[in-house]
Amino acid sequence: MKETLQGVEEIFDKRAPTDSSATFERLWSITEELMTKIRARFELTRDPSTDDLESYRGENEYPAGRLAAYSGPEIDWLVHSWIGNPTLGFTNMHLTAWLGPQIDVPHLGIAWGTLPDLWFYIDFNARSDLMLDTDSLDKYFEPMNDDFLELRADEGLAPFTSKALYVRQALSETAICFTTPGRTYSEERLNQISQLAHTRVDQWLAFVDEAEPVPAERRVQLAADDLTRRRNIAERDPANVMAVRFFGDNLTSRLVAALWGGDRQLPRPT
Repeated sequence: MKETLQGVEEIFDKRAPTDSSATFERLWSITEELMTKIRARFELTRDPSTDDLESYRGENEYPAGRLAAYSGPEIDWLVHSWIGNPTLGFTNMHLTAWLGPQIDVPHLGIAWGTLPDLWFYIDFNARSDLMLDTDSLDKYFEPMNDDFLELRADEGLAPFTSKALYVRQALSETAICFTTPGRTYSEERLNQISQLAHTRVDQWLAFVDEAEPVPAERRVQLAADDLTRRRNIAERDPANVMAVRFFGDNLTSRLVAALWGGDRQLPRPT
């Protein structure tokens, strides 16, 4: 299938309003399953800066959202969130986990939702230049290469190619980032996404368990680089325009800051 080159706002505006509530509920249930796995492995404390974002909404029942961010001894920043207007067809869910600087393993990035086209993204976020750090390339990303190629050959999926250069730069070469244009997706497709995500989370947790400690002299720079990456990804996401449309500039600024920890109160791990 031809790749998707339209942005999130363009896709949404060109589609007729479509009630995607059922798909939203299914995707959110998968997100909750993955969060349960992560909670079982890490000690997590919710950052108080996101307490008031537990439930927020527009003038009516929808648009609405929920954003919770956590930190802990091994986790620098973890976001578990959803935002959207399911009755019109737009939803966006995040489960992103950024490790502390003592653990030199890629971060975990998962996001999906409806435009109302089904779209999904699953990736490991590299913390080094993989053209140079071939050990990390071979260890963390090569195991995903076969799945990536198989998905690219799937005629029911359209690779999602962002118009934003930074977004393309932020994705790994094995990033799972696809849409299913129109109403071509099914329960079988949702089950496939669930299986892919659970497999990636299981792989990531195994990598964390097997990780060697980062030398103390590298940790300060690694923590600084992680924060810059996280802030850039949050602030340069072209999909932020959808939050502005539904909630206005002020709340959108709060939400974007929460994605990268701009208002965090808990200390960062060292």
